[in-house]
Amino acid sequence: MNRRPNRSPAAPAGAAPLDEIDRKLLSALAEDARASVAELAKLVGLSSPSTSERLRRLEAQGVIGGYTVQIDPRALGYTLQAIVRVKPLPGQLHLVEDVLRRIPEFVECDKVTGDDCFIARLYLHSIEQLDEILAKVTERAETSTAIVKSTPVPRRLPPLA
Repeated sequence: MNRRPNRSPAAPAGAAPLDEIDRKLLSALAEDARASVAELAKLVGLSSPSTSERLRRLEAQGVIGGYTVQIDPRALGYTLQAIVRVKPLPGQLHLVEDVLRRIPEFVECDKVTGDDCFIARLYLHSIEQLDEILAKVTERAETSTAIVKSTPVPRRLPPLA
């Protein structure tokens, strides 16, 4: 009888191995991407040069893909948020993808499995704006729209363990 040694679950193939310090750095940067290396070093108990080297390694491994700012769309006058399911008409898949890319109110879009090919999020100044935007899409696709009432789980990091 072959028995596998009892070991902790390994990271999936191709995944960068993270230790506790890496996880603390990533969590801190997710909270404040503007944190200085000195602040991060103090938080994780390393020197600034060691912390800088870890950050460079995480960037080189593709774990850190960039540093960004989080904007509140309401402060810019976007009072509504909608989720749009998009099902391209036959032969229109790539054209619909291009249309979605060109409409700046679509802030993210995922290609998915199932009846719909895309699920997209957009921000609106008014409900009237929704018809104007969807008219550009419905020439090539069927859509189903839901207005977002609240976001009980905002975008966050995946588990780092």
